[in-house]
Parts: sequence; structure tokens; C-alpha cells
Amino acid sequence: MYTLNQKIAELIPYQPIVGNYPIRLDANESCYNLPENILIQIKNAVDTIAFNRYPDPYATDLCKAFADYYGINSENVTAFNGSDELIMILTSTFLMSGETMVTVEPDFSMYRFYASLCEVNTVSAPKNSDLSINIDTVIETVNQHNARAVIFSNPCNPTSKGISKDDILKLVNSVENCLVILDEAYMDFWECSLLDIINDFDNLLIMRTASKAVGMASVRLGFAVANQKITNTLRAVKSPYNVNTVSQTIGTIIYSNKEFLQNRRNTLVSLRKTLYNDLKQLENLYPDKLKIVSGSSNFVFVKTDFGKAIFDFLLNKGVAIRYMGDYIRITAGTQQENTTVVNLLKEFFTQEV
Repeated sequence: MYTLNQKIAELIPYQPIVGNYPIRLDANESCYNLPENILIQIKNAVDTIAFNRYPDPYATDLCKAFADYYGINSENVTAFNGSDELIMILTSTFLMSGETMVTVEPDFSMYRFYASLCEVNTVSAPKNSDLSINIDTVIETVNQHNARAVIFSNPCNPTSKGISKDDILKLVNSVENCLVILDEAYMDFWECSLLDIINDFDNLLIMRTASKAVGMASVRLGFAVANQKITNTLRAVKSPYNVNTVSQTIGTIIYSNKEFLQNRRNTLVSLRKTLYNDLKQLENLYPDKLKIVSGSSNFVFVKTDFGKAIFDFLLNKGVAIRYMGDYIRITAGTQQENTTVVNLLKEFFTQEV
């Protein structure tokens, strides 16, 4: 009888919230779809696709549009079928079975998941009690375990807290035989990116995504930005046609609409700030029931002992958020959506008092 191996025998599929809920604030997506003028550009471009042909294996136009938007060289950019594909490739090819990768906790759970599938050991560097990262602790953990890679998100998912450029540079310069994988999925909402100095280092790789500020979660686009040596290696180890032509075409159009992206980013930051301020007012009313974490992303992280009850209450009202044990995570929605969720939280705590 065929039996599954130990590392996959008891796995269960990823279980996101499914169903039709009027307000979705659970996945850190953009709350806005694309405007009509860009949708028309996409429709016209898709009509010209030769569907019988394989995609451009290097996603040349897409990488050029991405690089132009961020003011970097496209020779440093590789496109992927979402950041998940990139993480899987990094853990399966840049690390050998039995080698060690350092994470910081709490952080994006998929780092450790893909490492386990690739038989890579993971060691966690703990965060401070306020959820900030002590970069000296990370450096010590890397060196103590002779780690070959360290990975973390900046700003962090799920805490929304960011790490300064100086701290990141200190880490990169202190772990010379270790690849620093810097996940900047939420950096569009902040101002501390290292994209512009990527060629100054031989052990730094930056991840970016089109799923958050860019608002294209449906097309699954992720990017790696690194020096030429690492970039050439990524292009060698990825599958030849990993990003389909439709996604390449749509992505090229979106990244070419620079003014739209910048305005949309500013709107999302403003909505997050409003949501944070409204939740802080709620914290002032119920200081023993919730603590709002300051951050730099498009969501707000909330510490509360009522997480599961709040999650169930909101879901029953048609609002989906993310439940994470001692915390809940609320994506910034439209102004109307933010107002709705804050009012529902007021209703919940009024009932609890």
C-alpha cells in the first residue's frame, strides 16, 4: 500500500475564508478594483494575445514596467507567479536539505511552511514584547546557527511594524555568508525600501508583490530584485514559462500607469490611518479589552482577548477579518467599510460590558 512521506502525510490545505461577504477585510487586498479606463486598456491588450504560444520566459516587458515604476534597472528584476512561488524556489534551491533558515516570529507563516517542504531547518529569532525586532538578536541567531538564509517581512505581516534602513543594513553587513531575504510586500505603504541600493550587496534579495498597494491580487505577480549574480541564478532555477501571458500583459499595463498607482497608494495609506485613529478611540473607551498596534502597512493589528468572539460576530454581520489567536488583523477598506467595522466593534463591546 502506498503511503505518504512524513513531511506531507498530515498536511491540510490552506483554508482562507470562503463565501460571499459584503465586506472583506481579511486578506490585505486593495479595497478598490481597477478604474474603467485601465480595464479598457487591459481588454484591448488581451484581445491581441496569441494564446497558442508560450509566454515570454523572462517577462521582459513586465519587468521593465516594474523597474521603471520603482526607478531601478530591469536587469535586477525577475518575475514570478506570486511571491509564494518565489519563496518556494528560494527555499528549495538557495538552501540545501538540512541547512538552516532564520525567521522572526510572528511573521508570514508561509516562510516556515515552504522551508519544511524543502527539508530546511528553521530557527526563530523572537521579537520584543512590543512586536518590534531587535536586529542584534537576529544577527546573533543567524551566526549562532550558521544559517544560510534569513527571511522576514518589512513592514511586517501581521504586525504592520517596520524596521529602519539602518537596522537592515547592519544585518546585511553582519551576516556575510547568509542570504538576507527582505520581503517588502507592504513597503509601498512606507518609505524605507532598499531597492535603490540592491547592487551594493552580494547577499541581499528583495521581494515585492502586485497584490497589495498595486491591487492585482487576482493575477498573482511577485518579483525578486537582486544583484546580477543572484538574478541570473533565479532565472536559471525557475520554470521557463512561470508567469502566464495574461498576467504579464495586465501587469505591464498597471505598472505603466504610474500616476494612478501613486494616487491609489496615497488613498490606501490615508484609509489605514483613518481606521487606526478610529480604533484608537475605541481603545480609549475599552482600554482593558483591546490594544491597537501602530504600523506602516494597509492594515491594523489589534491585541484582544476577544478575538474569536469578535471574528464570529463580524462574520455573522457580513464582515470578514483575520483571526490570529491573541490578535485580530483588519485590512483598511473604503471609508464606508471602515466606518461599518468600527461601528460593529462598538456594538460588540457595548454588549460585552
